[in-house]
Amino acid sequence: MRITIAGGGIGGLATALSLHAAGFDDVVVHEAAQVIRPLGVGINLLPHAVRELTELGLADRLAAIAVPTAELAYYNRYGQAIWSEPRGLGAGYRWPQYSVHRGRLQMLLLDAVRERLGAHAVRTGSRITGLRHASDLLVGADGIHSAVRAALFPGEGAPPWNGLVLWRGTTRAEPFLTGRSMIMAGDGSQKFVAYPIGDGRLVNWIAERPLGDEPLERGNWNRPADPATIVEHFADWKFDWLDVPGIITGAEAAFEYPMVDRDPLPSWTRDDVVLLGDAAHAMYPVGSNGASQAIIDARVLAHSLATTGSAAAYEDIRRPATTALLLANRRQGPEVVMRLAHERAPDGFDDIEQVVPLAERAEIAASYKRMAGFDPVLLNERASWSVR
Repeated sequence: MRITIAGGGIGGLATALSLHAAGFDDVVVHEAAQVIRPLGVGINLLPHAVRELTELGLADRLAAIAVPTAELAYYNRYGQAIWSEPRGLGAGYRWPQYSVHRGRLQMLLLDAVRERLGAHAVRTGSRITGLRHASDLLVGADGIHSAVRAALFPGEGAPPWNGLVLWRGTTRAEPFLTGRSMIMAGDGSQKFVAYPIGDGRLVNWIAERPLGDEPLERGNWNRPADPATIVEHFADWKFDWLDVPGIITGAEAAFEYPMVDRDPLPSWTRDDVVLLGDAAHAMYPVGSNGASQAIIDARVLAHSLATTGSAAAYEDIRRPATTALLLANRRQGPEVVMRLAHERAPDGFDDIEQVVPLAERAEIAASYKRMAGFDPVLLNERASWSVR
């Protein structure tokens, strides 16, 4: 089977590696950019995605560029603790959770594709603009502005915007809390996220709030922003354990991204075309799931093609699961605990148990893990997607 992949991002490269591992050797990735560069800032890889990369033989390479997340903790806008939980190996998973620079992960995958499939397997400066291709299968992994998706569903229009804007950046700073903590602080509409990447002293951060004006570009992660204009919205967010305005102003560069996603589709496959990753199910960056879900897509697609000869099983498994996750992220996913705490105690609290009881907080976290496919027991016991 000859397979063409549109898009050389994380999803497209993970697909090429997964197909090769499943016995498909005639695979070519077409990337529109002339040169693939390590762009972006930090992302998280949850244990279910780390499992897939481990089974692709990339565990050591990944560990060398990533920080293993020790805990996830939620706070209100005053820095008061709402909920925290261990992550990765500390939570009973057989695989870590990692925080990693998106560009470094992409280059790791790119190097592995070229090593295993050959230098010819990735063609840069080669844009797939529609459904025509000289292969047995076209995989549309070309992102939120997918040309393949647009050809399958013409007239869909721009990604819908929810009125929020994200600013993202990285700052050299001293470690906070455990030194491997991922924190989210906010009130349900305004939020600050921080976690270490790289050598652990580079803090990846995300600042989020409503934006009054229509965004200039939807779905562009690399639009520059001035940290000085961001920090004014978080000027009083100084906690005992983290100086939020100091983190923002210390950034060498920041980027603006309107909070957009894509509506669920009625199907991902048509004849000899299939969608994957953001092209299939772009979702809000809630719950740290975007890249992880694309990697899982890649593995399930390869397994489906190798065991059944078609992508039907892939869509049967992945489309309902990601549709539920996409809709849950529109409802704030596990981050809803910050909104609940703010609605019930807008001026802060003395005892979180009187505001959002432990049983409620625990069930919010657990139900999201089940929905997103990384409940520790279910993940540890699930059969592998490896074919050979």
